[in-house]
Amino acid sequence: MLIARRADTRARADFATWKMMAKLNGLSALPPDAQGFLAGYNNLLEQMSEAEATEAAIAEVYKSYYAEMGGGGTPPDVRPRSSQPAADNVTAFRRPAPKQKKPAPFSAATMGGPDKRPLPVALIFACLVVVYVAIRMLWK
Repeated sequence: MLIARRADTRARADFATWKMMAKLNGLSALPPDAQGFLAGYNNLLEQMSEAEATEAAIAEVYKSYYAEMGGGGTPPDVRPRSSQPAADNVTAFRRPAPKQKKPAPFSAATMGGPDKRPLPVALIFACLVVVYVAIRMLWK
């Protein structure tokens, strides 16, 4: 079952890539087997809808990959059948809530409220120098 899931995932991814390359006029850059699968897909488009042709082409690629990866016999069906169409399988994008900022360690709020601003470092240093000089003068 592991081989089947891997083969199915790879088949779906590769086929989507091949289709996009073909739409961008890059068909000649694809390997010959990919060009063959896309030719079969174009033949299926004439007989059925795009969604059905895509699933049928992916099933062929899946069978090929399953055998290539060492799967024996008929590949099992790995896609569950759902009653909902694929268009309903969309999740809305939500932005994460903004993170609360932590106040800075020496912000105005921590120094006695929003009205008081902290003293500049130069002013504090000048006051320390004045106190040091005053103390030195008193001890002489």
